[in-house]
Amino acid sequence: MADSEFDLINRYFTGIGRGSQVLRAIGDDTAALQIPDGAVLQVSTDTSLPGVHFLADTLPEDIAYRAVAVAASDLAAVGATPTAMLLSLTLPEADALWLSSVSQGLLVAAEEFQMPLVGGDTTRGSLSLAVTVFGYTQGLGVTRTGAQVGDRVCVSGVLGEARAGLALLSGEPALNDLGDDAIDHLTVRYTRPKPRLALGQMLLGRATAAIDLSDGLLGDAEHIATASRVQLWIDVERLPLSPACVAGWGLQQAREWGAVGGDDYELLFCLPKSEELPPGCTEIGEVREGRGVMTSLPITGGSYDHFAE
Repeated sequence: MADSEFDLINRYFTGIGRGSQVLRAIGDDTAALQIPDGAVLQVSTDTSLPGVHFLADTLPEDIAYRAVAVAASDLAAVGATPTAMLLSLTLPEADALWLSSVSQGLLVAAEEFQMPLVGGDTTRGSLSLAVTVFGYTQGLGVTRTGAQVGDRVCVSGVLGEARAGLALLSGEPALNDLGDDAIDHLTVRYTRPKPRLALGQMLLGRATAAIDLSDGLLGDAEHIATASRVQLWIDVERLPLSPACVAGWGLQQAREWGAVGGDDYELLFCLPKSEELPPGCTEIGEVREGRGVMTSLPITGGSYDHFAE
């Protein structure tokens, strides 16, 4: 007899729901979470689809880890402390080996991000994973609406590595030899992004606006500019680029991927001049009067849009 929906849940997902703020996890009609008195609950959801958010031949454990990391990155953007997650999983069939691997990826992500799996839904259909994440902040958290003229525009980490990793995974080799270590590093940057949760919490009360970089630096910067009714001026020559990208594809391509490549899941934030720049971050521009995003050099291509023709 084939496994029922509840058999699948019990076998592959019930062991991932333990957490200090979880009062009740998988096994009842609802999950019960406890957050500190006076805290604000922060909620976000992301859907992952084959051919859109991950390649069809991606390892199941990487699919699961990436789906959780992408959703958790939204919590990082507002400075939230993670609490728990839900997973709505749609499957064409109940493949035991595939589900076991997915379960392992979920477990690693849940432990790494301190975000236990407390429920969700399992159904049959075309493959998709929808992850809903919960966290909390004291106060509203960092929003996109507070950027002020004179603030510095800053970004964490390096940019463009995930886009380079996607190119390699898609069978598009680098123009120059990279070596196995660099190839592994770039591909992992795409398959297993690291949401900047600690940095987001560090920016609470310091940054005036923030966003996570999912669709590309310039496109996501536009969201801050629009919400804050200001202009973000970005010095393209100051973008923190990956040495591996520059070595493998040249400065121009590395710069373009850094500006519009997407999937980096770093944080772009606006910081008053009185605030110290956090470690591992780079000042790349400033907030000016006006609207939209301006760059010091022209950039070809655009950020990702699900509905672009």
